[in-house]
Amino acid sequence: MDFALNEEQEMFRGYLRKYLDEFGQTKIAREFIKGNSKGLDKTRTGLAELGATAINISEEYGGLGLGPVDLVPFFEEIGRSLLPGVYLETMAFVVPLLEKYGTKKQKEKYLPEIASGERSFTLAWLEPKKGYNPNEIACSANQEGDSFVINGVKELVPHGDLADTYLLVVRTYDSSEREGVSLVLVDQTEEMEIRMQKCVDETKHLSEITFDHVNISKQQLLGPIHHGWSILQEGLLYLNAALSSMMVGGIDKVVEMSTEYAKIREQFGQPIGRFQAVKHTIVDMKLELETSRSLSYYASWSLENEEEDREASIYSARSFATDAYIRAASHNIQIHGGVGFTEEMDCHLHLKRARYFENYLGSVTYYNEQIAKALHWIGEEYIFVK
Repeated sequence: MDFALNEEQEMFRGYLRKYLDEFGQTKIAREFIKGNSKGLDKTRTGLAELGATAINISEEYGGLGLGPVDLVPFFEEIGRSLLPGVYLETMAFVVPLLEKYGTKKQKEKYLPEIASGERSFTLAWLEPKKGYNPNEIACSANQEGDSFVINGVKELVPHGDLADTYLLVVRTYDSSEREGVSLVLVDQTEEMEIRMQKCVDETKHLSEITFDHVNISKQQLLGPIHHGWSILQEGLLYLNAALSSMMVGGIDKVVEMSTEYAKIREQFGQPIGRFQAVKHTIVDMKLELETSRSLSYYASWSLENEEEDREASIYSARSFATDAYIRAASHNIQIHGGVGFTEEMDCHLHLKRARYFENYLGSVTYYNEQIAKALHWIGEEYIFVK
């Protein structure tokens, strides 16, 4: 069975790479680290003009009406260039959930703006000193008339300072179980206190957001009240499939960097690529790249076609690509030697990005347990988000 991208998808990849090359690929991320977001803003506008932000949005809301497989080249190119932003959370998490569970009013309000690149979303889930389990969600949304009153603190929110709207995981009635968890869409306002947090990946902004009696309309509820946990888990399938593609893009760039450097760096009168230690390492990196790519393609294909094994395939891709990215980025620094540790090279940027994804929305151990659960090797009682 052939899971390769078709001609149109590869052509779109070419347009994306050419466009990002014009901006210097990781130059955008480097400028963002220094506090200059002008390049990122221009890139966001340009990607929208290329139709990248409209890929999986229905045509009636200004999108292209395509599926998860068509997102693959986009996220691979984003991963290569380490482009900052919340494209992952917006396009691969919020859009599918809005399309399936959003009301007509919510779709009309948000989807056209996402398609045009005018609005971005992020996911606000974690709370201080807590994990991803449903019994650790304390941020409350109490019903008062036609409104929800939100109180609580969310932390490690990706680009919480830049995103226009938060998909907030809240508790709508007092319980320690999954029942009672709801999802609400909260537009950023001055009522919210946003505090920046440090992140190992400097191309990522993390925020702590305090909600103190923030009022939102009940119309901002996404899906049935008290039943948001199952919707959240469905959204994670879309997000992890796209995240796998993003990491494949990063691995691809790292292997390219290692190969090119091994050709030009000489030691003892010959390129270091001729030494077995270096040569074999690059071959191993390339093998893991192609394995990650195959798993990633199948994950997106199985999601788009609603295959029975989509959970196992998506979590397999996520787990394998995460470890492969970390190993490849680490080997890349070793192959570059001392210069690989310098700020001038991109080696450290990829390692930091790989380490950031290592525990993003769950650890590799957790996703391995999810694979076992999807294959019916273990029961639900053995799964703990960590």
